Amino acid sequence: MSPERTEVDIEGRRLSLSNLDKVLFPKTGFTKGALIDYYARIAPAMLPHLRDRAVTFRRFPNGVESGSFFEKNAPSHAPEWVRTTRVLRAEGERSRRGKEASAEIEYALVCDVPTLVWAANLATIEFHVPLWRVRDGEVEPANPDHLVFDLDPGPGTSIVECCRVAGWLAALLEREGLGPVLPKTSGSKGLQLYVPLPAATGWDAARERALSLGQAVERDHPELVVTNMRKELRQGKVLIDWSQNHPAKTTVAVYSVRARPEPTVSTPVTWAEVADCEQNGYPESLRFLPEQVLSRVERDGDLMAELVTSH
Repeated sequence: MSPERTEVDIEGRRLSLSNLDKVLFPKTGFTKGALIDYYARIAPAMLPHLRDRAVTFRRFPNGVESGSFFEKNAPSHAPEWVRTTRVLRAEGERSRRGKEASAEIEYALVCDVPTLVWAANLATIEFHVPLWRVRDGEVEPANPDHLVFDLDPGPGTSIVECCRVAGWLAALLEREGLGPVLPKTSGSKGLQLYVPLPAATGWDAARERALSLGQAVERDHPELVVTNMRKELRQGKVLIDWSQNHPAKTTVAVYSVRARPEPTVSTPVTWAEVADCEQNGYPESLRFLPEQVLSRVERDGDLMAELVTSH
């Protein structure tokens, strides 16, 4: 066995881990081994959010400063015990890829610790998931099980302004009888709000509801909010990105590390923390690294557990 490889047994699965000392985040020295360790330890909280979702991997073989690629199809070299599911490729994507493109994508399903560790060993820093879960024997996406609002700060704003907008949007959602409204950091610049949906909600209805709610907040607060993604409209404003509510779209998974200069994590937060960030004006108060996230989960549990238990 190569000295750069380590054989491990996880829940009865044998894995060969490679290049554990490779630095993936040069600014901090955070290694591939540290990434794998984080995902193995966060698995009890993270896996319920990944389970039975068609996961897209964002891989960085040589670290965050050396390029990446998104991988939807499960690698051909995946162990035989990695579960997969076939999903019909979106019509627009098939058109872009041409007539030779397969009509289906065979996604990996990350449902257990061995599969999560295997994926992290591929230098998968980011995990992205759709708003629906697979159904046995079905290649069409199921109905969405929640809405998502991605609050993205434009030039001249930060997550502080996102927190203000989040409060307005959450109040409107609650008046509309939707909830609970569960916030998490994107792990990058912004904030994301998740809202469980009734099982019978179709995609058109979900998308139209998300747009109308975003536009309602924009009408009330045009000085800070925009729902149109045109870049020239975003100076000094927060974009309420409602367009993620589409079967072909994905958002970064709960507890995923992000490919930033430092290994920040997409982290569930409390509404008290959101309010504190808005009041103190300190963006760093909602910035969390892996060890901080592990400590938070040990202390508080999964703050987004309702997103799973609601379905």
